[in-house]
Amino acid sequence: MAKKIVKKVKVTAPAGKATPAPPLGPTLGQAGVNIGDFTKKFNEATKGMMGDMIPVVITVYEDRTYDFVLKTPPTSSLILKALGKEKGSGKPNTSKVGTLSKAQLKEIATKKIPDLNTDNVEAAMKVVAGTARQMGVEVK
Repeated sequence: MAKKIVKKVKVTAPAGKATPAPPLGPTLGQAGVNIGDFTKKFNEATKGMMGDMIPVVITVYEDRTYDFVLKTPPTSSLILKALGKEKGSGKPNTSKVGTLSKAQLKEIATKKIPDLNTDNVEAAMKVVAGTARQMGVEVK
């Protein structure tokens, strides 16, 4: 018999470095998740992705057990990482912060495909390019 789902919690934590401190601790505590256990499993699962913020969806069951699904890092953070920048432009239309090459665009799109509603790399590249434009990043 399937266990009854009590809650679904979405959080974003640094890969390999999740701690029970806020904002993670209180959020998971309210959901009835064993925080120490979760941070240990999450850090183990994400240690190969250090430096990225990883969104994670935690499904909490009635008996206080849980499952979690890792998502890909936000498109914007992958773009900034590729450019080596801290943040996007405050005025994306007038001031540009950098330029992505087609190769970088394709690499980011390939990484994001599992979380996008397409499995076509061309379409995924358009999604990523749109995000880049919103951040003041040109695609050449």
